[in-house]
Amino acid sequence: MNFVIDTHIFLWMFTNSKRINAEKLDILKNPQNNILLTNLSFWEIAIKYNIGKIKLKGETPDNLPNIAKELDLEIINIDAQIMANSYQLSPVEKHKDPFDRMLIWFCIQNNYTFMSNDDKLHEYEKQGLKWI
Repeated sequence: MNFVIDTHIFLWMFTNSKRINAEKLDILKNPQNNILLTNLSFWEIAIKYNIGKIKLKGETPDNLPNIAKELDLEIINIDAQIMANSYQLSPVEKHKDPFDRMLIWFCIQNNYTFMSNDDKLHEYEKQGLKWI
């Protein structure tokens, strides 16, 4: 099965955080699953690193693509057409994060399951989002 991980899941994997629950860890460790990380996550991290919103345990964003590969994540690019069509994702009242919205739209368009700890995502289920 194909799972696209939210940016915070990648950061938690990289920092060995205990915030990833057992169900998600089982999915991440199962070799039959394809764990996908989009190029958008690197941009999000770089922006937040630049403005001081996140720290990377002595790393810089430059090293993160290599770290993702070491974690056996498949890095995939979001197609320009999907980005252009993303306006079709209807807004939901309590969720405005533009990075998440693009990842959600990408997952819906590709029939991928989105892995996130964001509890507001259930509002996107009626638009076709599968998530855990």
